[in-house]
Order: sequence, then C-alpha cells, then structure tokens
Amino acid sequence: MSADNEALKNNTNCASCGISEDDVIKLKKCTACNHVRYCSVTCQKNHRPQHKRACKRRAAELRDKILFQQPKSTHQGDCPICLLPLPHDISKITLKSCCCKLMCKGCVHANYLREEEEGIESTCPFCRRPVPKTAAGAKLNRTRRIEKNDPAAMQEEGARCCVEKDYAGALELWTKAAELGDADAHYQLSVMHYFDRSTERDVKRELYHMEEAAIRGHQIARHNLGCHEGRNGRMKRAMEHFIIAANLGDDLSMKKIKNGYVEGEVRKEDFAAVLRAHQAAVDATESPQREEAELAKQRGLSRIPQF
Repeated sequence: MSADNEALKNNTNCASCGISEDDVIKLKKCTACNHVRYCSVTCQKNHRPQHKRACKRRAAELRDKILFQQPKSTHQGDCPICLLPLPHDISKITLKSCCCKLMCKGCVHANYLREEEEGIESTCPFCRRPVPKTAAGAKLNRTRRIEKNDPAAMQEEGARCCVEKDYAGALELWTKAAELGDADAHYQLSVMHYFDRSTERDVKRELYHMEEAAIRGHQIARHNLGCHEGRNGRMKRAMEHFIIAANLGDDLSMKKIKNGYVEGEVRKEDFAAVLRAHQAAVDATESPQREEAELAKQRGLSRIPQF
C-alpha cells in the first residue's frame, strides 16, 4: 500500500465537521487530492475555502507523478505480425482498414511477395480478410470498425476528414476516440486546439490532450510538452520530458538533450544513459525484412497496396 493510501486510510474523521466514520456514516474522499474525507457534500462545500489551495497543490503533485513516468513503449506498440516495436517513422507503418491494426511495412511487403509467388488472393496479413480494391471499400471497412467503437478506426477516419477539410467531423471522431483512450486522437485534439482561431485559444484543453497523449507514450506530444516548458523557462521539467521522449527513440528530443548537456542543463551520467536508451530504442525497430521493404520502395518495387 502506498503512503498516500495509508494516510487516507488512517484519516477517519470528516475534514469539515470532525465526525468519525462508523458503520452508519461512511466518509468519501476528495477525488482531486485523495488526502481528506467528508461525510457529506455540504461539509465538502463548507471546507472548500480552507482546503482549496492545498488541494490544488496536491492534485498537481499527483498529476506530475503520472505525467513523468517513463512509458514502456510508444503509443504505437509492437507490430502484431513480427512482434517488433513499430518504427517511429509513420511512412514505414500502415493501418489496414479491415481490422484497423497498425503493422510494419516490412511484414506487409513480405506477405504480398508470398501471395504473388503462390498466385493467391491478396489478404490482410493479420485478419486474412480480402484487401479492398477501392477507397470506397476501405472507407466501408473503417465505418464498420467505428460502429464497433474501434478508436484506431475513429482516429484514422478523423484524419481523413481533416484532409477533406471536414473539421467538425474530425473533431467528433477524435473526441470519441480520445474518450476511448487513443493517444493519437488526444494528440490531434491538442493540435486542433492550438491552431483553432475560430474562438479564443483554449490553452488548458490543448495541454490536457497533449499530456494525455504523452502519458500513453506519444513521443511527439512529449517533445511538444518539453518545448512548451522550455518556452516558459521551466528547463528542468523540459529536460525531463525530452529524456522520456528520447528514451522512446525520438530524434528531435535527443537533439534537445545534447543542447541541454552543452548548456549544463543535463548531467553527464544522465546524458550517457539517454544516449544508450535512445540507440537501443531505435535499434529495436530495425529488421532485415523492414530494410528490404524500404529498399523496394526506393526502387519503385513496393508491393504494398494503397488500401
């Protein structure tokens, strides 16, 4: 049991009226700070003026504890076929409309080479459904996945709505996907709030979505948070964000850390540790199959279908 939970467990009196908890009276904790309890909503409201400052400070501490945890992997996770971490370069991954699974183009390329050699119908490497031959067929597949509350399908369709300048449709899809925990949707919403000039810029909502994306392993969102902290003079927090992103393999954050080391913002031992972690994260995304797919792409021989 954590120290916070232990402290809350030992706190058996209402913070406002002082009444003790028993079999009849059940105290409810303050959901923001988890540090005090109340016997009723009335007591909580009465105690709010005294508790407000400490509550906000403690809530910020709890938020930072979650925010600055190192994710085990990026938000993209592993390729479901080869089980290697997906590349950070989005041009080297693809989302199949039938199952809305992200997979590396190395596996997709290898699958189509096998199908071509055996002379069989082209299917998805993951779910084995036939690959749609038109954009309309791919859209129908995504629509079916959206009806099943697939956040990946919502995020992808939202991106396509944005390309078509249907910003209201994109907002609706990304909002729903974010509610289902999709990191990319949170990131896109943060970008949308940043560029929205139809109303006054909502910086609070922008940062909330950026933080939610970063917590889920979105390295670009994490890098942006570092830039935001740096612009506001909070260099220690900025470097913490850059270190987390670099550990996930983000090149831009690694450059920021190098600059931070030169300027004395990052210690030598921390810099060395991040260099090793960054290189390990990058190496983990490489494989001969992926290199072959990239080489085929450069030569114009890629076997990866558009849909």
